[in-house]
Amino acid sequence: MNTIISVKDLKKNYGNFEAVKGISFEVYEGEIFGLLGPNGAGKSTTLEIIETLRDKSSGEVIVNGFNLDKQPGEIKKIIGVQLQTSGFYPGLSLVELINLFSGLYNEPVDAMELLQRVNLVDKAKNKFKDMSGGQKQRFSIATTLINKPKIIFLDEPTTGLDPQARRNLWDLIVDIRSKGTTVILTTHYMDEAEQLCDRIAIMDEGRIIKLDSPDKMIDELVASGFERTKQVKAANLEDVFIHLTGKDLREE
Repeated sequence: MNTIISVKDLKKNYGNFEAVKGISFEVYEGEIFGLLGPNGAGKSTTLEIIETLRDKSSGEVIVNGFNLDKQPGEIKKIIGVQLQTSGFYPGLSLVELINLFSGLYNEPVDAMELLQRVNLVDKAKNKFKDMSGGQKQRFSIATTLINKPKIIFLDEPTTGLDPQARRNLWDLIVDIRSKGTTVILTTHYMDEAEQLCDRIAIMDEGRIIKLDSPDKMIDELVASGFERTKQVKAANLEDVFIHLTGKDLREE
């Protein structure tokens, strides 16, 4: 496997507070990599450093062969970062927003083709502010693809979405990876990480405390003698909901 991101002994201090305490990990080209942990664990700080949005205190970060210290501009050209909704002009239509970002990236884009990819063609002329939560999230992910990035970063992409919208966003993320883009995401939904991620790093108090595939982590826990207090069934309540209501793209 080719390493597309290499992080070595990364540290970030805010005065006397150590937010990131010397972490090291690699992300492989073409995988979906999850960075998990409770609030305040250092996940967002770590990703913002890799994204060139925040300065590090020490350590080395290499992204697709580019050194963060020496070539941050080159890194910016090959990554896509999911914007929060506040990053968009609410009164512009989706096509107008795509054309705006296309101009900023100096990258010609077929707006309708991009909207087709995220199932939003029928909303092309709608204003961003008038869309549902799921539509906004899909559009936000679409904007990360405008510069044809090698890597995209998704920060809690399904927070606040209903089960149907969440499952459809999972399909979109898998589709993006299938076309060769490496995906790095954070989430507080463990079922989401288990379903999507090839490997996950679990952070706590500024350190990586475990890094492996979800299956291996679960098998290791079971092998240790762990037992759930409630019997695990072949499906969960979300599966029931999706089965009963369908998984088609219905928006409020």
